[in-house]
Amino acid sequence: MMDDLESTVMEIIVNAGQTRSLCFEALQAARDGDFTQAQARLREADEYSRAAHRVQTQLIEHDAGEGKTPMTLIMVHAQDHLMNAILARELIAEMVELYQRQQAAS
Repeated sequence: MMDDLESTVMEIIVNAGQTRSLCFEALQAARDGDFTQAQARLREADEYSRAAHRVQTQLIEHDAGEGKTPMTLIMVHAQDHLMNAILARELIAEMVELYQRQQAAS
């Protein structure tokens, strides 16, 4: 993994990006009243999020707080993508729930 640090970091970016995209697909499905599809997209997003988090964890374990891994702009960018994807997942799950409650109350 550490042999090609840039490729490893790109795994975080790609998986985090897919997480975020699927979350917004879930939001659109909920807006359209398709809660089965919304939940399916959120579950799929979780798979990509876990994949990104696994790579992040490997990088952290390799570094072990000793500065073995050089900090690059692409690493900061990857962390930013992952944090935004996680936040999107949490907020959109709440929004899906709100859409579902709103429809049930109608």
